[in-house]
Amino acid sequence: MTIVRPIEERDHEAWSQLFVAYGAFYETAFTDEVVASTWSRLLDPAEGVDALVAELDGTVVGFAHYRSHPDTFSTGRDWFLDDLFTSPAARGAGVATALIDDLKAKAAATGPGTLRWITAASNETAQRVYDRVATRTTWVTYEVRA
Repeated sequence: MTIVRPIEERDHEAWSQLFVAYGAFYETAFTDEVVASTWSRLLDPAEGVDALVAELDGTVVGFAHYRSHPDTFSTGRDWFLDDLFTSPAARGAGVATALIDDLKAKAAATGPGTLRWITAASNETAQRVYDRVATRTTWVTYEVRA
């Protein structure tokens, strides 16, 4: 059974290993500085980013990084799932779905609003999960490096 809970200081080592693997999946080698900075942000409520972890049999096997802000289309909050990763060994066990379900429940508890996320067009495995739990939109994403 998958247990989803807020990230805690004791998760540092397991989260770090998963986060580095997440970067490698997207062909990004996170520096020690990026790993340390991200960890620090996740534990500091003032930073505005939070995290959930998923456990199977007492082992952390996945994480979800997310943030929330006032929604301009409703009276509720908008939620954005920044990063979602499940260890390759735990894939197919419902870990990603459990993380998304927990985050959906958090979002729903705040009132009207929307939970959104993006994924790489090539990440077809994740898209199979996302197509089951959410609606694929027609929005196009743009970015500018500042």
